[in-house]
Amino acid sequence: VQLQASGGGLVQAGGSLRLSCAASGSIFSVNAMGWYRQAPGKQRELVAAFTSGGSTNYADSVKGRFTISRVNAKNTVYLQMNSLKPEDTAVYYCNAVVHTGWGRGDYWGQETLVTVSS
Repeated sequence: VQLQASGGGLVQAGGSLRLSCAASGSIFSVNAMGWYRQAPGKQRELVAAFTSGGSTNYADSVKGRFTISRVNAKNTVYLQMNSLKPEDTAVYYCNAVVHTGWGRGDYWGQETLVTVSS
């Protein structure tokens, strides 16, 4: 299973970015999928994710500014980030819990850097 993430970059405060993450491989089903981030000197934290039950979870710091969406047929999730703040600067990681022929696995995409300038 591979997670291919894209969409990071440099943006001014108040701007927007959209992250994409597509899961591919021998996937029976995607149990949960979403985005985490890690800022310098801080622990990795949940940003937004779809749970196994289909609901969404957001970090309090991004509620009202970020929106997670998905296209199930493509095993793809998107993170629309609006009204970006310098404190959103971090390395973002896509995560998916996937059922394959070998069982359940937890997978991470590559680093996607988001830099918000003030």
